[in-house]
Amino acid sequence: MKRIAYSLVAVAAVAGMVACMDYASAQPAASAMPGAGAKIPAGYRDWRLISVAHEEGGLNDLRAILGNDAAMNAYRGGKLPFPDGTIIARLAWSYVPSAQDNKVFGRPQSFVAGPPKNGVQFMIKDSIQYAATGGWGFVQFNDGKPASKEVLQTCFVCHAPAKASDFVFTHYAP
Repeated sequence: MKRIAYSLVAVAAVAGMVACMDYASAQPAASAMPGAGAKIPAGYRDWRLISVAHEEGGLNDLRAILGNDAAMNAYRGGKLPFPDGTIIARLAWSYVPSAQDNKVFGRPQSFVAGPPKNGVQFMIKDSIQYAATGGWGFVQFNDGKPASKEVLQTCFVCHAPAKASDFVFTHYAP
């Protein structure tokens, strides 16, 4: 009798695991975000500069876009889509007037980077793992900790209009 009970419990457990795996594999939104164990890529601040930008509107920041070697090779070679292994970093700061520089110029015209904004963001190219989001995974770190999934759910929606450039807004500024 005990063997039958154990057998039924084992069958139920296996069936439950299979059902959970089927459900999890049908969730494309989660695939757009690296897992909770995501880490800031080592040495990213030493990556090469792709471009700088001043964003207005709701973003209202100064930003630097950096790329790892795979990103830089693709940019320099004009190759789209970007290859798997490409990582693009976005660092942003509020911008503030430079009283020191404006004093030298005799009028307000100079702005410099102020406090950081929206942590550091990364786009990670893996065409298989992130197939549901054009091959790109998105992650943001605030004070060294990964941002919530709710924050990241808007990333691909924003990048979708840039499909012709492999969902990347930034153009290389040699």
